Amino acid sequence: MDRRTFALACSALLAGCAGTEERTIGAEAPLPDPAHVRMYAAVSTEPFAVPAVDLAEVDARFLRREVAYATREQPGTIVVDPQARYAYLVLERGRAIRYGVGVGKQEGFNFQGAATIARKAEWPHWTPTADMIRREPERYAKYAAGLPGGPGNPLGPRALYLYRNGQDTLYRLHGTTEPWTIGTMVSSGCVRLLNQDIIDLYRRVPVGTKAVVLPAGGAASSRARSDQIESI
Repeated sequence: MDRRTFALACSALLAGCAGTEERTIGAEAPLPDPAHVRMYAAVSTEPFAVPAVDLAEVDARFLRREVAYATREQPGTIVVDPQARYAYLVLERGRAIRYGVGVGKQEGFNFQGAATIARKAEWPHWTPTADMIRREPERYAKYAAGLPGGPGNPLGPRALYLYRNGQDTLYRLHGTTEPWTIGTMVSSGCVRLLNQDIIDLYRRVPVGTKAVVLPAGGAASSRARSDQIESI
């Protein structure tokens, strides 16, 4: 084989390898961010096991991040944006911790406006409301007496209870037994977070924290910018 023939053969071989590699890479799912793998790992320090989140089941847009966030609310406030499916914990200097959430499947189920986190609970007891039992008796009637905290409880490992003027709004921020529903409209009106996220939010906010729930279908009074995103 002369030098020119040899060079052409090598070029063809390399081109073939490059094409095969490109197809292989394109066929593979992107690897999860190692920071998110750690963030959503199993929690073994709780009274009940909190399993790791299967990140393949959750849209990466709804994983916990620190983001730039423009709002008039004071640092320490929780802002829930049902339209965008996010909850924000407002930080200093125009930043916030953003959590993906699942929200009510009908706009009429959703609380709106300002409230106060008047109660916090670890592994909370859950009782469906009378409206929930009336709407779906086959699903909720059997729990009319309540369900103790535990791995099968739909509130998950933590709950934050919203009150207005000293009255329970029956609206909660809580965990979930269905992580794949984060980013969707599926609940009966409350706001569900991934279990690792509600544990994180719970430890950051005290009783007395202000919470603002934006209209589910209206213009948001706060605006998030997705630049300079950092996993946290």
